[in-house]
Amino acid sequence: MTIKQLSYFLAVVDTGRFTQAAALCRVAQPTLSKQIRSLEEDLGETLVTRGHDNVTPTAAGEALLPLARRIVADSETARMEIAELAGLRKGRLRLGATPSLCVSVVADVLEVFHGRYPGIALQVSEGGSQDLVSDLQRGQLDVALVIDRGVTVADLALTPVLREELVVVSAPGWPDLGDHIGVAELAAHPLVVNRPGYELREVTLAACAAAGVTPRIAVEGGEMDAVLRMVERGLGVAIVPSLVLAGHPTLRATRLDGGAWSHRTISLAHRTDVAPTRAAQAFREDLLAVLARTSRTGHLPPGVRYVHPPALTA
Repeated sequence: MTIKQLSYFLAVVDTGRFTQAAALCRVAQPTLSKQIRSLEEDLGETLVTRGHDNVTPTAAGEALLPLARRIVADSETARMEIAELAGLRKGRLRLGATPSLCVSVVADVLEVFHGRYPGIALQVSEGGSQDLVSDLQRGQLDVALVIDRGVTVADLALTPVLREELVVVSAPGWPDLGDHIGVAELAAHPLVVNRPGYELREVTLAACAAAGVTPRIAVEGGEMDAVLRMVERGLGVAIVPSLVLAGHPTLRATRLDGGAWSHRTISLAHRTDVAPTRAAQAFREDLLAVLARTSRTGHLPPGVRYVHPPALTA
């Protein structure tokens, strides 16, 4: 049993296809299939059921799955730590962030980070907070900036760094929403919402349900950029984080009379069962330095404030 075989096994289970797993691992499909068979022979058990349309883990495969993830993650951490002994002159940082953060905070921090550590390869994954949490738990990310609900997330440590306000955005030609709007009033307007996997979508629909109103969804399923473009085209209004407004000056923002749910905390998350790599720790240092400086100079967007976090723990 080898680390490579376990990596191939994880790719097959995660994609559900031998073809997609081979492409993900950048090997020929016959090579990957041969390695999976070799792993099964070594363990004396069939690990996956090979169906016509997809591949699913057997009971033995399910038992191996968490162990394989831990072994592969630990081996990757060991490899990266050895590389980083050279003083962060080489290595890799796998960072996840929501779209609103990628176009604002993340770009600013990575500019500083890359200037200090140009040899570190940067891999940025953009997605909804729920998807990023899953990627972290599967060992596919080193750190991620996610929406913090204030509840314990299995195998993850969350450090709050920002507090931001949610606002309702509308196009310039849209009927005036006033300075404030409640959820019941919002239900009178067609709504544009993100695809499933976005914390923002779940919060919006939950707020409507709590207020006893049914939202008029005009368009659903888009990423953040798509949602904002649709609002700009007059297809409806949307609830978005105030961070995204900097790149869309034509949109009008209206504050929500929503209580606690209309504000949210952004936290830096990492796994608790794997010590943060040196690159991840360096990114954290740069993130906090950039946010602190931006806060001191008054350059944070309206509705956003910096949260002073405690010291990093492994």
